[in-house]
Amino acid sequence: MSFETFSFHPLIQAGILKVGYTTPTPIQKETIPAILEGRDLLGLAQTGTGKTAAFVLPILQRLLTGQRGRLRALIVSPTRELAEQTHAAINALGRQTGLRSVTLYGGVSPAPQIQALRAGVDIAVACPGRLLDLMGQRIARLDNIQVMVLDEADMMFDMGFLPDIRRIMAALPSQRQTLLFSATMPAEIRTLATDFLRQPVTVEIDVAQPLTTISHAIYSVDQTQKTEMLLDLLGQTGSGQVLVFTRTKHRAKKLAEQLLKAGVAATSLQGNLSQNRRQESMDRFRSGRAKVMVATDIAARGIDVSQITHVINYDLPDTADAYTHRTGRTGRMEKLGTALSLITPDDLVMVRTIERLLGKSLERRKLAGFEEPVVSTAVRTGMTPNHSGAPRPASNQPRRPQVNRQRFYSPVKG
Repeated sequence: MSFETFSFHPLIQAGILKVGYTTPTPIQKETIPAILEGRDLLGLAQTGTGKTAAFVLPILQRLLTGQRGRLRALIVSPTRELAEQTHAAINALGRQTGLRSVTLYGGVSPAPQIQALRAGVDIAVACPGRLLDLMGQRIARLDNIQVMVLDEADMMFDMGFLPDIRRIMAALPSQRQTLLFSATMPAEIRTLATDFLRQPVTVEIDVAQPLTTISHAIYSVDQTQKTEMLLDLLGQTGSGQVLVFTRTKHRAKKLAEQLLKAGVAATSLQGNLSQNRRQESMDRFRSGRAKVMVATDIAARGIDVSQITHVINYDLPDTADAYTHRTGRTGRMEKLGTALSLITPDDLVMVRTIERLLGKSLERRKLAGFEEPVVSTAVRTGMTPNHSGAPRPASNQPRRPQVNRQRFYSPVKG
């Protein structure tokens, strides 16, 4: 099957050829025909499966007819980075259509956004906060919206945006096409779909299963040696780009600084950065000027860089689903990727949970020069002693690292 099967307008087909798309992904095969028919849709698929093109291409097809310069399509995104990536996809795929798109998000001056809206645009890719602000000023008017897309709906829920989403949806015309895409389906998102989608087509593409294009492995290491091991692993990752996950904002910032001092082209993405700094960090990573991005789960939402060959969990996440989302940022669009995790004894319970989700054991690897930490029987069985000597469930939180003064690199504290 090729994209020609969908009979897109030649101007859109030219954009598809220009970006190098040949064969539709499973989510694209299943959703594009229904969207082209004007059906409401609930699409469930992991990140990196081609969801953006699945809704952008039919939107471009629909907007080729009708009055230009009126806001007729709205795409709501949870993060500024994701909004910019969607905007870039619209510009790439629709480069010959003449349709105009604008991004709307906070942390930057609203003046250019207001100017673009007043000059006339066809598509807005917006984060909820800034969109509501511009709606309140009657600058962003939704009267003519024909298609509304709620992208990464589960992220919206995690970030507390659902009340804002309901306010936005209430302002839309009743006669519209609504598309909701999500990687997972918590009860709150299912309720949202029930409230706002009319007889939707539901497409589910391997939601519960991690991508099969990713190889997984773990390295047991003492907390005090994590940074040194990370440096050794980075030296073995080749020319690809690496996304490193930490548990806290402070740890992400500190670890990126240590990597820079060790001569690694690294940058960080965490919640304390200003919008300009966030954009600068993303630009460095996308362009390849920074080989390594150190990020937290929240900050990394929306990162979609096709050259990511490795995801390294400096700290394991709190849930197996979070592990799937993290590692899903490599191995995208049928490319091969590698997910590595640095494991301390306190992480063994979560390792077993992740293995149950994967349906297989994680490959155990060793690195020369690093001794595996001693694991007590209690930890190995999922129990750790408390101060009274009675066993209690092992915590997934990493132990606070102790400085190993015999090492050149001190551990990152977070």
